[in-house]
Amino acid sequence: MSQQKAVIKPYHHPAAGWGALKQVAAQLALQKIPVKGVITLLSQNQPDGFDCPGCAWPDKEHTSTFEFCENGVKAVAAEATAKRTPPTFFAKHTVTELMGWSDFDLENEGRLTHPMRYNPVTDKYDEIAWDDAFALMASHLHALNDPNEAVFYTSGRAGNEAAFLYQLFVREFGTNNFPDCSNLCHESTSMALPPTVGIGKGSVTLHDFEHADTILIFGQNPATNHPRMLGELREAAKRGARIVAINPLKERGLERFADPQSPFDMLSFKGSKISDLLIQPKLGGDLALIKGMIKFVIQWDDEAIKLGSERAVDLAFIQQHTNNFEAIAEDARQESWDVIVEESGVPLEQIEEIARIYATGDRVISTWGMGITQHKHGVATIKTLVNLMLLRGNIGKEGAGLCPVRGHSNVQGNRTVGIYEKMPVEFLESLERVFDIKVPKTPGYDAVGAIQAMIDGKAKFFFGLGGNFSIATPDTDRTWEGMRNCDLTAHVTTKLNRSHLVHGKEALILPCLGRTEIDTQETGPQGVTVEDSMSMVHISYGMNKPASPHLLSEPAIVARFAHATLKHSKTPWLEYIKDYSKIRDAIEQTMPVAFKNYNERIKKPGGFRMPVPSSQRIWNTPSGKAEFTLQAIPQSSPIHQAREQYGDQLFVLMTTRSHDQYNTTIYGMDDRYRGVFGQRRVIFMNPADIQRMGLQAGDWINLVSVWQDGITRRADKFLVVSYDIPQGCLSGYYPETNNLVPLESVADLSRTPTSKSIPVIIEKTTAPEVANAA
Repeated sequence: MSQQKAVIKPYHHPAAGWGALKQVAAQLALQKIPVKGVITLLSQNQPDGFDCPGCAWPDKEHTSTFEFCENGVKAVAAEATAKRTPPTFFAKHTVTELMGWSDFDLENEGRLTHPMRYNPVTDKYDEIAWDDAFALMASHLHALNDPNEAVFYTSGRAGNEAAFLYQLFVREFGTNNFPDCSNLCHESTSMALPPTVGIGKGSVTLHDFEHADTILIFGQNPATNHPRMLGELREAAKRGARIVAINPLKERGLERFADPQSPFDMLSFKGSKISDLLIQPKLGGDLALIKGMIKFVIQWDDEAIKLGSERAVDLAFIQQHTNNFEAIAEDARQESWDVIVEESGVPLEQIEEIARIYATGDRVISTWGMGITQHKHGVATIKTLVNLMLLRGNIGKEGAGLCPVRGHSNVQGNRTVGIYEKMPVEFLESLERVFDIKVPKTPGYDAVGAIQAMIDGKAKFFFGLGGNFSIATPDTDRTWEGMRNCDLTAHVTTKLNRSHLVHGKEALILPCLGRTEIDTQETGPQGVTVEDSMSMVHISYGMNKPASPHLLSEPAIVARFAHATLKHSKTPWLEYIKDYSKIRDAIEQTMPVAFKNYNERIKKPGGFRMPVPSSQRIWNTPSGKAEFTLQAIPQSSPIHQAREQYGDQLFVLMTTRSHDQYNTTIYGMDDRYRGVFGQRRVIFMNPADIQRMGLQAGDWINLVSVWQDGITRRADKFLVVSYDIPQGCLSGYYPETNNLVPLESVADLSRTPTSKSIPVIIEKTTAPEVANAA
């Protein structure tokens, strides 16, 4: 079990640099990576190698030199580890015992080697043959009263081939219940962009970063979540581009970055400056901040009209490409500065400064992460950001555009090939034509809906294609209640995680190949394709020997599951396993425009880009134009209502990752850039709030969620850490704080959990018996 000395020690070095190299060496040692495994890293993100199983940041022309990041190495090392979790491990430990282990310790046991079935008599997992596992799942599906009693979750790590087969199988079975990780993170983006610019994807490529003169980074911490992005920001900064970081937390990676591939950065020990300006809105304050920027631009434009000088807006673009400009201009004129300042938490002079930077930039890119999406008004905030970018024609031209930065490596590709509970009817009808089947048209459950259905007993079967559903989701106690209500839960995975222990009456663990491993089928080694955050689709081949001869690929698991379930299906499931190019042919037949010549185009290094009409100023909206939309600044949200009740005792909490973490995977117990070492149960708090609450840094507190449903949600024993964060705001790691997010607290329209705006009150408490426990 993991034990490490707990220390709080401010970090004054640049992001990456020598600290990253030290951590790379430590991870390789921790995972017992052999020399051949180290050599494998040289093939990461290379044309003939494998795609990083971590984040969705694109590769530079996909032909770069030795380019990878610390967290990419952690992801690869975790997958290529020499450690194993065989059946003998499960024979030694009950599920009840393993529930007491930390998430780090569970995954640190290493790669799973055999399919396993839960034995309720012994409270242990026993080995099961693959055919028996498929037969068991098929029998449960056949026993359902309605296909909609089954839930099929997808994480973003599955390649296009597995994801397409998965959605085809499930729809042929008869349901659209496809909760996925997009529901939990960027769904607000997917809901905001189509009605405004015609497509739910970003409009930029890495080429645009090379030509931008201004980059606005909203609600994002690239140093931890997308470290390779810092390379693009470093180059832009050295070129003279203005970079503004807009984030409640002051993040080291947006201040200075030392590129491990730059001798100057490494030898100077100082790294390169990244951002020119840091703006720290209070949690949920981005919409008001952006609206303040718009108000300034409109004010300057009105002054220019009076003086007969150059306009502050791009009038030619607005007239040719947009609708409703006058409405949002008048709305901005009428908006109160007092409301903007109060609700943003940003002083007026700072709002003017960032507005001036935007208005004097010719080529502006706006990027954003979950700091924007996971709020009740997340969709409205992104639509407001679109308004800002449209004012000066900053969409659809070189060096400018919208850049939502996705998480998992193929979360965007999964959505493209059908992993969505509300796929367009055109896609569904195409499936029917190509495969001669009938598919349901009624929308299925999203992630929050699936949890509620399991709680209510309306969903009895849960299948997870990757991920760690039980702790990636909100309202942990209720999520666990729902999963335990199921008749069967089954998970495709590479390692043991919490979700395998929060099981239904019957349960299966189905171990799969990792992306670093050679996937040999009847016609030879197979590659899988992924789509990154900038809509580039490329192929990935494994390089390592599989961790166990008993592992199956994700496409093989899905196809054999479908074959066992759909006894009279005309779909050639088992044929698809032999040659994945046949799956890509089927994808092309279903979406002939987007995937034209699929198998040919992926042979080119770097692959090809999916159609993104907004990049060419083609707006697939009903009007054929980009739409300005009116969005009010929230003033009666659950946060406002809770503050009316609790006054200044009310805090707003955001969940976040540590630097030793990727999504729910915990690589270690440190958060180096924030100065936290050896522990995870910490709360970052403004020094003035610490003093006001009669606390000191190093004290311990409990957190209690404020929600009007009579359910008590607590997270106890957190260490108070003094940090540069706006007053009234707190930050803590997930999944430790996920239980505080009420299931019903979701973003308008997108139903994304509001994990960045949780109203809480705090209680002083005593230190835990073992303060350095995970």
